[in-house]
Amino acid sequence: MSLFKIAFVLVDGFALLSTAAALEPLRAANMFSDPPRYDITLLSDRDSVAKSSIGAQFETRSFRECEPDFDLIFVVAGGDPARMNDPSLFAWLRRADRAGVALGGISGGSVILARADLLNQHRFTVHWHHYEDFETLPGNWLLERRLFVIDRDRYTCAGGSAPLDMMHAIIARDFGTPFAQRISDWFIQTEVRGAEAPQTASISARYGVLPRPVSAALELMETHIADPLDQDQIAHLSGLSTRQLQRQFRDSFGTSLMETYRRIRLETGQELLLSSNLSVGEIARMTGFSSQAHFSDIFRRTFGITPSARRKKTGPT
Repeated sequence: MSLFKIAFVLVDGFALLSTAAALEPLRAANMFSDPPRYDITLLSDRDSVAKSSIGAQFETRSFRECEPDFDLIFVVAGGDPARMNDPSLFAWLRRADRAGVALGGISGGSVILARADLLNQHRFTVHWHHYEDFETLPGNWLLERRLFVIDRDRYTCAGGSAPLDMMHAIIARDFGTPFAQRISDWFIQTEVRGAEAPQTASISARYGVLPRPVSAALELMETHIADPLDQDQIAHLSGLSTRQLQRQFRDSFGTSLMETYRRIRLETGQELLLSSNLSVGEIARMTGFSSQAHFSDIFRRTFGITPSARRKKTGPT
């Protein structure tokens, strides 16, 4: 099994809690696995150290002396990232994007990704303290007031303790929910919050008490909107056979696993229709449908109205 290489670019003034909440689950994943699962690299805009908001320091390498040959790069920022202007960092991140590297933002890191022109047509979130930054940044932003958002190759979260929940979702996707749950238990994380928290209720509040594999499957669905998983992948990552998970979905909802998944993706598409100026074709792509025609047909059969008519009825906000 090859190592999954993750780099963290620490911008001076980064929050120590957010950084630890992102790093510690990966450390635990390596501790509970032989061989280790993740290769972690800490970077900053200089050699030697990066300084957190309370003065604690991490030893780092300079991103300028490092090729962006990682699987995933997170930018971690606090303070006032909207005022940061580092063309060399922006260029390095764009080079990573062109090379197919996934990018993420923790706390204010999404602001830096936006300033580097790397969040266009991606759903994302940011710490609530930085919501106003996106009112002044030029662009058509798909900012969602959620705990974390995983949209294809963009991984963003609100900071604070939110990285614990995002890392749970990442580890569950990579190695299955039982392994991810073992790590959450290690940190006495008695309730793993879904991507929708805290702006909407948790999965248990929205759906009621569910078997753990069903809750795990719903969390996987909500974090894989644009890049849908197939039913065998969901079942494997949830810790059941496909037949067992199908049975539990029928018992819980009266619908199949994939019917539930499709409904979640369609509801996300409906939100984008009402809150953005994206074309129907772009929304179809962002919700994992093969074509605009396929999305429109399924949308009409589910909601009794076409996407275009739905938008005209209310209009984007």
